Amino acid sequence: MKSMTSYAYTENIINQTTVSVEIKSYNSRYLDLSINTPFWLGRLESKLREFASSRIQRGKVELTVRVREQSSNITVLADPSAARAYAQAIREVADSIGSQELIPLELVIAQEGVLTSERVIDINHYWKIIEPSVIAAFKDFEAFREREGKTLTTDIENMIFRIEEAVSSILAYEPQMEEIFRDNIKKRFTEVLGNAVDEQRVLQETAALLIKYTIHEELVRLGAHLAALRYEVKNNPAPGRKCDFICQEINREINTIGSKNQIIEVGQSVITAKDALENIREQMRNIE
Repeated sequence: MKSMTSYAYTENIINQTTVSVEIKSYNSRYLDLSINTPFWLGRLESKLREFASSRIQRGKVELTVRVREQSSNITVLADPSAARAYAQAIREVADSIGSQELIPLELVIAQEGVLTSERVIDINHYWKIIEPSVIAAFKDFEAFREREGKTLTTDIENMIFRIEEAVSSILAYEPQMEEIFRDNIKKRFTEVLGNAVDEQRVLQETAALLIKYTIHEELVRLGAHLAALRYEVKNNPAPGRKCDFICQEINREINTIGSKNQIIEVGQSVITAKDALENIREQMRNIE
């Protein structure tokens, strides 16, 4: 199990080129991947996106790649005709307002088209330089996520154990809850019919209503859900979404037990279970 929150940074120098890779990730319901590279390496984005998405299933991830070269492969081209045309136009403007100032060279050079740059980009060449740094960064990134995941796993398993203890406590009161319910049904029959209560009829009606109002089925389902949750946490490398669903089912069963309860001790166990479940759900927001 891995945490969605992680960070990694690597920097390497390869063939007089410095490559730095930074990865940040935060909680998110789905995979939200942001790739940042120098504009002239924009064509590498698809490779980086494929590389990252094959290793991350969900979370908001920011992947930044920076490249600094000691020697540049930029070619700068000059257009003398464009420079002369701009200079002439600027001189005409100066003459029209009676200015005798010399035309600054920087002003002419700054005009569009006077100087243009071309950069010869061999994407495969740059990928060979960048890839080792990306691999190293993701190795650290994954190690961080796994360490965080182990901590979260331990905490979640402890919370599951707390719920299981609460369920065991509730289970011990199940016969008493049924007895209270039987007594309440008999009391209501007596209040309505007086002494003419048919004991056999009361038993039949009580048995039918017990099916609806006892907590036995909820306890059985709750035990199954807790076993499933424990299994996913222990065995599923990316259990986040599935555990979200299981927690919803556990919450439903706990709420149902609480709504049927008439015993103080059971109510306390329900509160304990709900508190532990809320802690689990909070931690699950950090799990991939």
